[in-house]
Formats: sequence, structure tokens, C-alpha cells
Amino acid sequence: MAQRNSFMQALGHSRAAVVLMCLIACQSVRANVTVEVHGVDDELRTNVLAYLSFERYKKTTDLSADTIERLHERVEREVQSALRPFGYYEPKVHSDLTEGGKGDWRVTIDIDPGPPVLIDLIDVQVHGAGEKDPLFTRITDHLPLHRGDRLRHATYDSLKGDLQRTAATYGYLDAKLTRNELVVDPLSHKASIALEMQTGERYRFGATHIEQRAVNDALVRRYLRYKQNEPFDLTEILRTQFALDDAQYFANLEVLPGDPDRDAHVVPVNIKADPSRRNWYSVGGGYATDTGPRGTLTWENRRINTRGHRFQVLIQAAQVTKYQVQSTYTIPIGDPAVEKLTLQGDVEQRQLADVTTRNQYLQPGITKVSGNWQYVWFVQAMKTTGESAVETRTDRLLIPGIDIASVPKGYLGEPIFQHGLFLEVKGADRAAGVNTSFLQAHLTGVRVFNFHPKWHLLLRDEIGATVAPRFNQLPVIERFFAGGDNSVRGFAYNALSPTENVCDSNGRNPDGSCKGAVTGTAKTGGKDVVTGTVEVIRDLPRNFGVATFFDYGNAFNGFGGTALEYSVGVGFRVRLPVVTLGVDIAEPISRPGASPRLHINFSPKL
Repeated sequence: MAQRNSFMQALGHSRAAVVLMCLIACQSVRANVTVEVHGVDDELRTNVLAYLSFERYKKTTDLSADTIERLHERVEREVQSALRPFGYYEPKVHSDLTEGGKGDWRVTIDIDPGPPVLIDLIDVQVHGAGEKDPLFTRITDHLPLHRGDRLRHATYDSLKGDLQRTAATYGYLDAKLTRNELVVDPLSHKASIALEMQTGERYRFGATHIEQRAVNDALVRRYLRYKQNEPFDLTEILRTQFALDDAQYFANLEVLPGDPDRDAHVVPVNIKADPSRRNWYSVGGGYATDTGPRGTLTWENRRINTRGHRFQVLIQAAQVTKYQVQSTYTIPIGDPAVEKLTLQGDVEQRQLADVTTRNQYLQPGITKVSGNWQYVWFVQAMKTTGESAVETRTDRLLIPGIDIASVPKGYLGEPIFQHGLFLEVKGADRAAGVNTSFLQAHLTGVRVFNFHPKWHLLLRDEIGATVAPRFNQLPVIERFFAGGDNSVRGFAYNALSPTENVCDSNGRNPDGSCKGAVTGTAKTGGKDVVTGTVEVIRDLPRNFGVATFFDYGNAFNGFGGTALEYSVGVGFRVRLPVVTLGVDIAEPISRPGASPRLHINFSPKL
């Protein structure tokens, strides 16, 4: 028994020694692999690296020398596979593997791609009901590949996919590729492409089935972007989904095409939704150098009744707008996604340069959209009181007017923070029993030019003009001011304005001049205004950007009567999901010795 135990102990020791020797012999090293690819452009190099096993395995913490050798043996065929999609079928590949010690390896790959395969024949045909449809002729008349071009598999696949997506999106639901050939002859370096599609009949919209209990079905149908029996178009179903989402009546909304009727060639549409929460509350805060700190409280009843009426109350307080209480009653009309009847009431106190105004108004309005333009007709019944060192004056006005604004293609009524072009024309007449007569036009325009993926040019212009027989009787709330974050930076908010003399206790003459002594001046707004911006923005990583800008403008009582003010500056941009935070420092160059001014603002622009 003793001999047997001794034998077993010796056997155990020998096994441990063998295992230890194997571990030493098979020990892996921590590898650091560097891959260099020469002889091809960046596009090909990127694809080669994507195909190389070295690139995938070098992230592994431990690689043995044997594994590295096996990966090196794959290099030639992996490079060949990487170059074929770009038309290179006979590349010459030479690779070297060198060890730098301590687990460092360098793989050097030299590639001669050789002569490319060129397209010798390309034949793309569309047959059936879609043969003459512009949806397909835009593809067949502007092919991305031509005879003599280097073969690119991705471009060929994209062309094929474009035909198939077009058919599926625009109602050619029976379309089939009857011919789908890519033939490559590497020896002659030629390729031929043949694609033929049989579109079949184009389907049309069938009946729309609605399951919801938030508002009347008749109102829901007015949101549809399509009509029954029109050619089927999946993009119009998506636009219908967006329009109903924006209406804010629904939760869990689905707008989906049903199963197509292959015999009648129609596609029904199914709409399902639950009612959204009726009452919405929101509290918000912010800061801008124009307004200072501000806070907002909003309550909205989004479904007063099944006809889709809604009511909103907004309460706001800020440094400039001391308080504002605004209520709006909205009735959808016509196309409810973009057209509405509103009744708005407002009570506010606002500081305009050296004048404190208290305003109360009631304004009914009608909003309509035609093409790329939005029209808002309104009548504003206003009572306004302006208090300044010049005078305290209360006016009652009845002001009809119209706002005309450009809207994006496919606009569905969502809020637009900034219009490309905006014109307002309004006025009043003493014949209507109000204090004064005037006619005013105010035009603003903003345009962004993207002249490089990372460089942008922003141009903004504003011009306003007023015709008033007795301008000194025009309420301050209807006058123009300039200066501030969104006007002429480098100057305080509303700081650019004509001034009026402050008279002593003797008062004024009928023409507005002082009967006695002039004790000072106050900024009370002008008849006209001109402002503009030229801004260059450079994108930076992580949604940051820098800008340089030149602003100009002024408010005055007659074009040419007052010189424009100018400023230059630099800014920093942070692009947030909805808006852009801008931090600008502007120097007034038209006023030597003036100090630079900091501007902080949120805006929808770049």
C-alpha cells in the first residue's frame, strides 16, 4: 500500500509538471497590433481596414504568435474582397509582419489596385403603368452610373433599391424586378448592368377607418393629407400622422395602411388613437440680456369640446415685460392642421426705452395657408397708456392688419420660431373714432447660406416705415426701436431711438415743441427702422460653433435723417435639441470709446 501511495504521489507531481510546461509553452502575449495600408485612397483604405481580421482582433487583449500568423495569412484575400465593390478585381497585395518586441506587431500592406473594371453596358427599363410616371423617369433619366464609369457595387445596389423603394412608397405594390443582372468580366475589365422592372398597376387610397373618441370623426378627416381614390402615396400617410400628432388631441396614435385589395387595386387606411390628457400645465424660466430673468406659467385645455376648440392662458413676467397675461381661444377651420380662427386677449406692462406702456387689447384673427405662404388677417382693439418724462398719454385704437409669412414646404402648422420672410401691414383711421391715423409696414427676412459643410453665412434684414399725419400722437407701442440681442448687438435693448424733449411745467405747443424750457430728453421710438446682420458661423465638434458678425441699424423719424449705428463682434454657439444658445460680445464701432457689450440669447438659427 505504501508503494502504491508513493507511485500515486509521483504521478501527481509529474502531471503538475506537464501542465506547468504546457502553460509556459502556450503562454499568450498581450499584443499591440499596428496596421498600415499604402497605395490606395482614403475611401479604399477605410474599406480595407473594415475587412481585415487584424482590425477586429487587435482589440482582443491577448493574441498568441500563432494567431497573429494565421491572421496575416488572410490579408491578401481580405484585401481582394475589400476592393471588388469598388471595381478592382485584380489587385496586387504585398504585406509584411514585423515584431517589435514586448508584444508589439506591425502589419504593413502595400496595394496596387490594378486596372479597374469599367461599365461597358447599362440598361435600366421600367415597364407597365409606371413607365411614363415622373417618379420613375427621374431615376431612368438621371442614372448614377454611365458607360465608362468605374464599377461601384454600392451605386448599383442603390439604383436597384431606389426603384424598389419608389414602387413601394408610391403605390406600385405589385412591382417586380424581372431582370436584375450585374455581370463582371475581370479579364477584359468590363461589366454590364441590366435592370428591368414591371410596375403593375398603381394602387389608390381606399376607405379610411377611424377608431377614436377624442373629437368628431369629421374633424379627424379634415386632417387627412390624402383623399379617397387618389393615387396611393405613403408619404401622405406619414404627413397625416404628423398632422394629427401636432393637433395634440390624441395619445397612442397610429395611422397605418391596411392590407391592399389586389383585385380593386386600393389600399385602406386605419387610424386608431386614444384621447390625450385634456388639461396641460407647464412652468418655464429663462434668461436673455434683453429680457433679463423671465418666468412663464401656462395652462391649456386642448379639447374644450368634440369640435376641437381649445383655450390657453399664459402668464409671463420679465425685466422688460413686467407682466403679461394672455388668453387665446382657438377654433379649427378649413384645413385644421394649418388654418384657424382665434380670439386673443392680452393685458401687459412693457418697458420700451424710456417709456412704460400699459396695454390692453382684444384681437380676433383668421389664419390661412396657401402654397408656401401663411396669411393672418386680424383686427386689434387696443387701449394703451404710455408714461414717460415727456408725457402720459392714453389712446384707444382699432387696428386692422395682415401678417404674411413664408412657411416651409409641407408645413403642417407646427410652431415656427423664425420665418424666412415676414411682412406685417396695419393701420388705423380717425374716421373709426380712434385718437390717431397711421399706416405701417414692417418687413423682416432671414437667409442662411451653407457654402461649406462646416461654414455658414447668415443674413438678416429688417425695414419698417410709418405714415402718420401727426406722428407725435402715435402711441409708443406702435413705434419702432432698435438695439439688443436680435437687432443691433453692442447696444442695449431698444436703446436706438429718436428722442423727444422733456418740457418744463409750461407744457407743449400744438406742434409738440416746448412752450418753456427743455429739461432733458427721452427715447420714445421712431417712425422708421432699418437693421441688419452679416454673420459667419464655423461649426465645431460636439454641437459647438463660433461666429463673427457685423450688425447695423437704427430707428429714426425719416429715412436719411439719422446715421446708422454699426457694431462687430464674436460669438460662441451651443446647439441644443430645439434651439441654439448664443453668447456674443459686440463692440459698437460707430461710437468710439463705447464699451463692448455681452449678449446671451436663445434662438432657432445657427
